[in-house]
Amino acid sequence: MKARFKALLTVLVMVVAILPSHGQLPVITSFSQSGVLICSNLEVGSVATVAWASSLSGPWQTNLGGLSGLAVNSGGSITVTAPLSSATMFFRVLDQTNLAGQPPQYTADGMALISAGTFTMGDILDGESDALPTNIYVSSFYMDTNLVSYSQWQAIYNYALTNGYNFVHGGAGKAANQPVQTVDWFDCVKWSNARSQQAGLVPVYYTDAGLTQVFLNGDDGTTVYANWQANGYRLPTEAEWEKSARGGLSGQRFPWGLTISESQANYSADPNPPNSGGYTYDLGPYTGFNTNFDTGMTPFSSPVGSFAANGYGLYDMAGNMLEWCWDWYGTPYGQATNMNPTGPVSGNYRVLRGGGWSNPAAVARCAYRGDFYPASAYLNFGFRCVRGL
Repeated sequence: MKARFKALLTVLVMVVAILPSHGQLPVITSFSQSGVLICSNLEVGSVATVAWASSLSGPWQTNLGGLSGLAVNSGGSITVTAPLSSATMFFRVLDQTNLAGQPPQYTADGMALISAGTFTMGDILDGESDALPTNIYVSSFYMDTNLVSYSQWQAIYNYALTNGYNFVHGGAGKAANQPVQTVDWFDCVKWSNARSQQAGLVPVYYTDAGLTQVFLNGDDGTTVYANWQANGYRLPTEAEWEKSARGGLSGQRFPWGLTISESQANYSADPNPPNSGGYTYDLGPYTGFNTNFDTGMTPFSSPVGSFAANGYGLYDMAGNMLEWCWDWYGTPYGQATNMNPTGPVSGNYRVLRGGGWSNPAAVARCAYRGDFYPASAYLNFGFRCVRGL
């Protein structure tokens, strides 16, 4: 069964909304003034979540108590009571059953469980010579459901500065709920260590092979060693990132399927047609930056969680920000093993994945492999963390 994340009718608080059925799309059939919401046309036996936002543009959040992991009844519907406030609220329903028949599992620190298993890394859809299909096994881990936001970055960054850390880049963001950007690979690694220490977890990154000196300072030219047994936060390996991005699907170009449009991700469109040199799998419909976010000054990033999640409950795995990974870039993957590979032991460039707001559709593909000098920091560079079980 394919992963299904179908956003439904958006409902303004204190307004009853009734929508006729649209084939197999979920439908909110009623929403009372007391907050009782009934949704039908859901997959029998699946699990649903009610998401909310303060505006139609998001960010959509799934943190309402008792409104996630809802079992769909034998009639294909759910009935819940949504908490109402005096502020404007919008609601939508997500049917979140993944390929394995299990709903996403979330942790208190905003992460989703990525279960162990083998997946096909790379594909032959677009002739990428450095991303040929390879069967890779990855152990279970947790991944941030969202890109690290600017507010999240600032909280840990300020803690780090008072605990012996030094950063080359202070990071930036358009707003608190926008992704942090203009961070280099070393900044992200040190920030991950600080996040671990603040949470009482064992840091992952060190400046000595004996793993005794926690990485607090340094940037370009610093050799960083990883303790893969530590339980702290870290950057995903390239294999972990791609397994997560695919969300349980196989043979697809993007986390949801074979085509992309600006309603699914924040990227720079170049559709063909009308542009003969564009991408046939890019449905636009407009050319250039996403029209929902290309206002004001760059970066034209979008609030975290603005688009539907993939089959693992992860947001922005295509578009918005390029994401730093642990691995040095190598071809085809530079890995010595198909079991939890961590990439080459050395190199010149670190891997970036996922595509950003300024990148074309090709870069947003699950199999696309970007790479950049690790001391670089740009308006479309961000990250998210993972941690072991």
